[in-house]
Amino acid sequence: MSPSISRRKWFAGLMALGGGATALGVRLWSQKQAADGCAETSPPGYTDTPLLPGQKWRVHDIARPQPPRVTPAGLQLPVTPPSDAIVLFDGKDLSEWVQLPRGRRQAPGEPKWIVRDGYMEVVPGSGSLATRRKFGDVQLHIEWCIPPEPCGSGQWRGNSGIMLMGRYEVQVLDPIDNPTYADGMAGSIYGQWPPMVNPGKPRGEWQAFDIIFEAPRFESGQLVKPAYLTLLFNGVLVHHHQEIIGPVAHAAIRRYEPHDPEEPLVLQDHRVPVRFRNIWVRPLRGYAQG
Repeated sequence: MSPSISRRKWFAGLMALGGGATALGVRLWSQKQAADGCAETSPPGYTDTPLLPGQKWRVHDIARPQPPRVTPAGLQLPVTPPSDAIVLFDGKDLSEWVQLPRGRRQAPGEPKWIVRDGYMEVVPGSGSLATRRKFGDVQLHIEWCIPPEPCGSGQWRGNSGIMLMGRYEVQVLDPIDNPTYADGMAGSIYGQWPPMVNPGKPRGEWQAFDIIFEAPRFESGQLVKPAYLTLLFNGVLVHHHQEIIGPVAHAAIRRYEPHDPEEPLVLQDHRVPVRFRNIWVRPLRGYAQG
């Protein structure tokens, strides 16, 4: 039996027993993984995936260079939200979020992720979280932390994702001593663009993403303007008005498909524990008129 199937069955039983059992299950599963040596891993890259448009690299190209390490800026975390921000998580509750079901026919439900000590933590296998509100162009601040206990490697060490409009992913992953393909490392536009540099901190420390996102534009069912993303990772610019090729995909390229001008923000459950705190957004409406 594969580890992922075993994990799904483990948590499926605990979900039926409620939040206390689920929290206990997370701890017990972590202990089980430690006993098993946390064997989950992923390929360091590929040689047979499609070529990325306008680049010489393939998706998840094993030969693509790793960004150079830099010392992050001296940000004082947590960062206080500005007065016009919409606070999506203040460390107290998940009232701004819904749980996305893993089955397509199920309706969104109440969040099952753990809230404690001012942060939320993924309950592996419970499903991703989506905001109740919808957003288009935004400034987004989010702080995240890979739990200090090492587990797995590559795409299995602290994997999550920030899905803008539920489609366009900025990768969350352990950024230190964790070899993986460059376009899937922490701070990447997953499967498309690595960060220009790697200003990540060791697991167990809080990290910050500040994202400026411009949503794509469609007219009569056709793309007229792609999405663009600017990202400061721990205060260091790693993407500057970078064009997003299309929705996120693993080892593949997806083309844009028309969607609403505003959609929920999604935090991914990749079936490993990751922590988030201090999440706020500022919808970008343009300059004042009149």
